[in-house]
Amino acid sequence: MGRITIDPDLKARCPGTVLGCLIAEVRASTSPPELLREMSSCLEHILELPEPRSVLESAKIRATRAGYKALGKDPARYRGSAEALLRRILGGKGFPQINSVVDIINLVSVESRFPIGLYDLAQVNGGVVFRAGRAGETYKGIGKYDLNLEGLPVFADETGPHGSPTSDSERTMVTDKTRRILVIVVSFGGPEGLGPAMERLSTLLENYAGGAEIHVEIVG
Repeated sequence: MGRITIDPDLKARCPGTVLGCLIAEVRASTSPPELLREMSSCLEHILELPEPRSVLESAKIRATRAGYKALGKDPARYRGSAEALLRRILGGKGFPQINSVVDIINLVSVESRFPIGLYDLAQVNGGVVFRAGRAGETYKGIGKYDLNLEGLPVFADETGPHGSPTSDSERTMVTDKTRRILVIVVSFGGPEGLGPAMERLSTLLENYAGGAEIHVEIVG
């Protein structure tokens, strides 16, 4: 694939934007018991906090909301995926369980408070740019309706938008046939915390999803 870049206009409006990018070979299968235990432990840690809802006011969640506002999108209506997962957990629904790769992404997103995009690299065409969605742009979100992308931060390849910190598209989603993935961790508040999040992703992918040939890059 080509380079991953941040559009200058988005960077001007959201100057703290930094991306953590990871490419790896994987096997997307049923999550093993060890991974499920790590997910359960994460849930318990959040729900046993003195004020569980305080996780929604973490600096990284607030930075994501501010980024959406700067691009003209209402963060109360279009939430970053980390906040959406945290709200699901606080509502007693726990983690969705899809496959080992998706489950790892969701776990690290909740732990780090960063929204994370996950893509089947075989379905990504050419370079990827992180930019604001344009008028008339839409795609079918995974398990969702067509998403109005205008003003939403999106990842677009040569074919068009295929991902967002809110919801990724069906076109590039990871399935049990996926062999190579692109993971993009989105920070609207600078590089702090990205390094540990990338290390955690690498470790979990190696341990629970056959992760190999892992390459990490920070784009800012």
